Amino acid sequence: MINSTAWQKICAAASVVAICAAAPLSAGVKDGVDAWTRGDFAAAVAEWKGPAANGDADAQFNLAQAYRLGRGVPADLEAARELYRKATERGHLKAADNYGLLLFQQGKRAEAMPFVRAASDRGDPRAQYVLGLAYFNADLAEKDWPRAYALMTLANASGLPQAAGALQQMDSFIPLPDREKAQVLAVEIKAQSDARRSAEMAAADLDHAGPPKADLTPAIPRPVATVPIAPSRLGADFAIAPGVTPEVRTPVVAVPEPVAASVVARASATRGNGPWAVQLGAFGVAGNADKLWTKLSARSELAGAKKLKVPAGRVTKLLAGGFDTQSAAQDACRALKASGQDCLVTRN
Repeated sequence: MINSTAWQKICAAASVVAICAAAPLSAGVKDGVDAWTRGDFAAAVAEWKGPAANGDADAQFNLAQAYRLGRGVPADLEAARELYRKATERGHLKAADNYGLLLFQQGKRAEAMPFVRAASDRGDPRAQYVLGLAYFNADLAEKDWPRAYALMTLANASGLPQAAGALQQMDSFIPLPDREKAQVLAVEIKAQSDARRSAEMAAADLDHAGPPKADLTPAIPRPVATVPIAPSRLGADFAIAPGVTPEVRTPVVAVPEPVAASVVARASATRGNGPWAVQLGAFGVAGNADKLWTKLSARSELAGAKKLKVPAGRVTKLLAGGFDTQSAAQDACRALKASGQDCLVTRN
């Protein structure tokens, strides 16, 4: 059992900072990224401070990452939050995602939720985890168990360590019909989030061609012990909705603290006995899964993949399994989507 304060902290889990190169770089920010990449954090911070003070959103985001991690400067979450806020106001999507999670960590949960919702809409697995628990526990969100299970399924498919444990706990409470609905809903949400992320990133690129960002894989919250949330828009264009008085109900069991993020090397589309799979559909008639496999199994994207039929209550999920890496499964799913076949990457 977890009490209602269990979501008050987001642990600083990331010790690896990746550099995300995007558009043309301003000299100062690029020099800072180069310094950060070679481990000279103090030099990176020195390069970013000037552009950040002049309103460069990418410099503000990178500098916030430095304050968050305490690299090149003393760790200062208040300074990080303020820099995330400034970058968010200038339309920086990654800053908006991190700003929301940091607000949540600091106990400003109602203020954070619009950002969390927007990040979830863009497919951020950390935000999907938080929002999934919110829908399950009806804390800061209306109770919606199918959506809660769908979001947690997507977070788990992205490899978020906490999500698998949360799903196991949800299995004990969520009725089978709701879990069946969630399987279909997860595919719909994934398609919507892919489209939304692409559109928002394209709009951001048109609005401002910014330099690379020091991309901290942010912290992940722990589950709460209460239940619902009211929907509201997030991101840089959010409107904060009034808070909802939470109802205390049966909680999700605690999920372990996250481990430090690691960089996954992008591999060729290898298939063997790997843990990653591409879900191709969920069928009330098991024979329809066989028909779809017959139709798709000859495609090059699924060459060498294993046919997996997984019972899920009254439906049967069809998966192409055995992918060694998440990126290999994502590549296959992306190619299938381009041909009109919807799919979802998941982990066995």
